[in-house]
Amino acid sequence: MESRVLSRAGTLFSLPHLRKLPREVGAGPSLVAVKAVGSVADGGNLIWGRQLRPELCSPALKKEAVLLRPCLAAASSPAEGSDSAGEAKVAPAGFFEKYPALVTGFFFFTWYFLNVIFNILNKKIYNYFPYPYFVSVIHLFVGVAYCLVSWAVGLPKRAPIDSNLLKLLIPVAVCHALGHVTSNVSFAAVAVSFTHTIKALEPFFNAAASQFILGQSIPITLWLSLAPVVIGVSMASLTELSFNWVGFISAMISNISFTYRSIYSKKAMTDMDSTNIYAYISIIALIVCIPPAVILEGPTLLKHGFNDAIAKVGLVKFVSDLFWVGMFYHLYNQVATNTLERVAPLTHAVGNVLKRVFVIGFSIIVFGNKISTQTGIGTAIAIAGVALYSFIKARMEEEKRQAKAA
Repeated sequence: MESRVLSRAGTLFSLPHLRKLPREVGAGPSLVAVKAVGSVADGGNLIWGRQLRPELCSPALKKEAVLLRPCLAAASSPAEGSDSAGEAKVAPAGFFEKYPALVTGFFFFTWYFLNVIFNILNKKIYNYFPYPYFVSVIHLFVGVAYCLVSWAVGLPKRAPIDSNLLKLLIPVAVCHALGHVTSNVSFAAVAVSFTHTIKALEPFFNAAASQFILGQSIPITLWLSLAPVVIGVSMASLTELSFNWVGFISAMISNISFTYRSIYSKKAMTDMDSTNIYAYISIIALIVCIPPAVILEGPTLLKHGFNDAIAKVGLVKFVSDLFWVGMFYHLYNQVATNTLERVAPLTHAVGNVLKRVFVIGFSIIVFGNKISTQTGIGTAIAIAGVALYSFIKARMEEEKRQAKAA
């Protein structure tokens, strides 16, 4: 998922049940100083203010929580929550602990649902309001407003940012802004299914950047697995009924932008949680997107763009469509980040491929886009190539992780 590279995976910390310690003879009253864990400063990861993935044995818990001896007044009574033998009672496992697979499945479903709704609503807006630069600004503006409100109520608490972190995040945000705008230009110019087919080439650009820019060695098996992607996209492009060069080139620029975003993200890894990182990146990206929207589309919008849209659908629907498309854009990115943090790399890879299949399939059904047989076959080959590439790469990462652990 594209949003995953924006941030370092954050975790929440939860205190396990602790028995009171026996009082030593002659010990005086003592204080208990416990630093709040699971906070943003410790890398706590929140979405809509809810905990997602507790981690019981976190370094922050061991380092920060200071538990001193209990007070004298409570020393003579048995510890609350323990039996007569002094053994701690184990709380019964809740639903989320008993069925983690169902919970993860629900997160995947929510991610796909939000993504499909965003793509459908986004394309419907472009059908009567073809101004992708302005709509891109709205996407980010609504997301930033959501983050500011969340910070205001403390869900999550805003993590402070300094000049050094800002310097690291600016290149990431610029690439994020460029990739986001060019994606929307492509969505406005061609069918949603075609744009997502072109964006299936993103693994190819990532591999090329890793090999020739970062100097990493890419195995021949990975390069061979990308051949079906290139062939499939080429087949789909040659006979795509909605093909035009603006849509094609914009989707390719989006791939390159998100590839460089991945490179800069590796340099910007911090201890800040993903929710706050994504909020800061959205704010910077919004600032970057406003000038081109004003310069390229501002005069046309003021002259007849807004009036034409309002005349077609009405003011209330126009404003509500812009609000909801921005909200769905932000929420699907945030849920995607937290979903992918819950699973192994292989599941992550499969999830990304299935998401693209869902979006392509639903867009064809909803909009009734006619595609040629060759386009359908090419799209299927490209998606299969992405799945193969993702599977091989995930297996390689898992082997490296196991080697380090050993």
